[in-house]
Amino acid sequence: MEQKSYPINVDRYAKCIEVSKRVRWDIDEDVLRGRSFDFSQKFLPDGISRIDQFDFLSNDEQRLLSQIQGRTYANMFGFVERFITAKILEITRDHWLGNQTVLEALIRFSDEELKHQELFRRIEAMMAEGMPGGYEFLPDPDTVAAAVLKKSTWAVLALTLEIELFTQEHYKQSIEPEENLSELYKDIFLFHWKEESTHAMMDEMEWPREDSKLSPGERDRAIDELIGLVVDVDGILQQQSSADVDYFLKICSRLFSQGEIDGIKGGILGAYRWQYIFSGVEHPRFKVLFEKLTTQEQQLRVATALATLTS
Repeated sequence: MEQKSYPINVDRYAKCIEVSKRVRWDIDEDVLRGRSFDFSQKFLPDGISRIDQFDFLSNDEQRLLSQIQGRTYANMFGFVERFITAKILEITRDHWLGNQTVLEALIRFSDEELKHQELFRRIEAMMAEGMPGGYEFLPDPDTVAAAVLKKSTWAVLALTLEIELFTQEHYKQSIEPEENLSELYKDIFLFHWKEESTHAMMDEMEWPREDSKLSPGERDRAIDELIGLVVDVDGILQQQSSADVDYFLKICSRLFSQGEIDGIKGGILGAYRWQYIFSGVEHPRFKVLFEKLTTQEQQLRVATALATLTS
């Protein structure tokens, strides 16, 4: 099959390198700075956690549930960055003997993701010291990454772009403007956002480049794989949201009615689905590129699959 020509915009990759050098940070010197988490404050703002929907919870209970969600939120990033790093390193092969500016940009992308993984491992240990025992983050990063990487590069890049975009959206729209958050928790996602901004730019270049290699049939199969990945993510969210609510109920200082428990479980699952799926696929930049690369029939298949997650 004759491949479509896909021109590489070297200047955009060069811009990513320039930004990477300018914003680069160190975990200890710039982010942690010897600080610990302030457990008298929320971690995630209501705009992300959506705990303000639970009007039967006290302020202390809402703060605790925000901290549990915030702990999972950090762990989720460390978890997904395992397969993102591996995929980006795999993609660099296409540029080994090509333009070295593109290669450098993608290697910096991988290096930053490795650093982010270390950051999130370290803050999980710090959170564990300040919270009661019993919390569990269920998905194993290596096992899930191995399963994800069996899918086509097209599907994995689509999922990766969705993740990179909601990372930026959450920080700019909810975390940055919220004053009443743990200062350290807020700073973690400030620094994370600084480096993630160029990652989305590279995803937006590498996904169409990968798309240019595919036949219509291969792209159609990639759509099915993307749907499968989203369904798998939702399965993880169902399990983790249930575990997080169980942990909250265990360490909370009072009992709840079954109706309240059901409401919390449904609300947290809905919040997680919005956090990790819908806030990404509904992002304008994702929608524009997805619609450019796919047919209306393929878009309808994805929309139908997503609709099942809201029922």
